[in-house]
Amino acid sequence: MRYAVRSVGFLALLASAALAAPSSPPPPPPPPSSAPIEQPGDVPITIGFGRDLPSRVLGGTRRINVHVPEGADQPGSRPVVLVLLDGGVKEDFLHIAGLTDLIGAYGAGPRIVVIGIEGVDRRHDLTSPSSVPSDVKAAPTSGGADAYRRFLAEELRPWIDTRFPGHGRVALIGESLAGLFTLETCLKGGAGFDDFIAVSPSLWWNDGGLVRAAPALLRAKGASDRRLWIGFDTPAPPPNLARRERALQDALVGALRAAPKGMAWSARRLREGHATVYHPAALKALRALYAAAA
Repeated sequence: MRYAVRSVGFLALLASAALAAPSSPPPPPPPPSSAPIEQPGDVPITIGFGRDLPSRVLGGTRRINVHVPEGADQPGSRPVVLVLLDGGVKEDFLHIAGLTDLIGAYGAGPRIVVIGIEGVDRRHDLTSPSSVPSDVKAAPTSGGADAYRRFLAEELRPWIDTRFPGHGRVALIGESLAGLFTLETCLKGGAGFDDFIAVSPSLWWNDGGLVRAAPALLRAKGASDRRLWIGFDTPAPPPNLARRERALQDALVGALRAAPKGMAWSARRLREGHATVYHPAALKALRALYAAAA
């Protein structure tokens, strides 16, 4: 009861102070600053370079963004080359480049050159044809994955070999539809890549068609020194879609377990949703594949 009396007294004091205050309009807000954020004397920070790579396969050019860590161009360094799908500066280039520098720091792993391919029409480039009407409606330009793989194998890979002679293993990484493309590229023979990191692959595409095809693809293309690392997200509601996604993940793992020996693989399920899984999964994948190779 004492607390109530003190509270009422405090409110009365506030009210009397408000009445005693002169009634004047509040000051106008300060005008927005027209000065640019960057000022004279600021020094740009450069983490790489970009160039347009001509493509006869795709028609026109594709922008690639390249991050070369310190020492990667030294004789005998044999850097890993990581080809990043959705690799524009406004896509995944910056955060993946940062993760690769963590791997190479303090001798924890090899130096990793990142080559990001900027997306143009990812729903076209990263998908094989689908017979599902809802897929076609959502992605009317879909179905260009085979041509995109030819671009990687016939045009990008020779550029890598010329620009970075003496490099080590060449890896492909992608998330979501790019994860599906990465997984499909691995299962179909590799297109000249050695390692594959597929994060939260969109296994639902074409009603799980790649998962159904996986056993036959693994029998046909299984024996190799390719390495595959898959990072699954934890499916979120609605429950029926979550169950479907989890079933596809489990079916893919089952196909990999039953495959003939020859291709090293690992699959991890992270306690992350589709929107948050890429960064932590990529770090785990890079550590698993390369940290031990230091």
